[in-house]
Amino acid sequence: MDASRASAPFPGPVRQFGYVVDDFDRTLQGWLAAGVGPWFVLRGLAQHGSYRGAPCDVTLSIGMTNIGDMQVEVIAQDDDVPSVYTEFLAGGAGGFHQLAWWVDDFEAALHSAEAVGWPVVWSGGDDGGVRFAYVEPTAGPATIYEITERTEVLDGMDAMIRGAAAAWDGADPIRVLG
Repeated sequence: MDASRASAPFPGPVRQFGYVVDDFDRTLQGWLAAGVGPWFVLRGLAQHGSYRGAPCDVTLSIGMTNIGDMQVEVIAQDDDVPSVYTEFLAGGAGGFHQLAWWVDDFEAALHSAEAVGWPVVWSGGDDGGVRFAYVEPTAGPATIYEITERTEVLDGMDAMIRGAAAAWDGADPIRVLG
């Protein structure tokens, strides 16, 4: 086994860097000014989940692009419901929040997190979407580690976004989904 992978918390590579911000449009404009895009955007996304063990409904704006094989996600909460996102923003202006792994065996990844004492602080997708869980590592390069269940939908979105970023010529920088 490669020594650099020996302590990876979940199987496979990190697939996404996630940022939580208070100004979604300004943040996307900053990325675009750096030449990163195009952005695939969902606005007004109602997300139902569990925040620290209690039911929670939030409305989000989400943008995704790729830099090479690494997906970048920007999340802004559109309401003020207490959540993992408002909790993070209460600590400052926002920014880098999470590393995400896309896993084939979601239950095994949850058990791995539980076994090392990382609590699930936000989860959802059980209602027909892609299941995900945010776990809180005791230490690490990110506040949150996200586990996302690999599905055909996730793989298809990934291929579309990665392909668009690889071929992007600067045109059509914001592409609305849904």
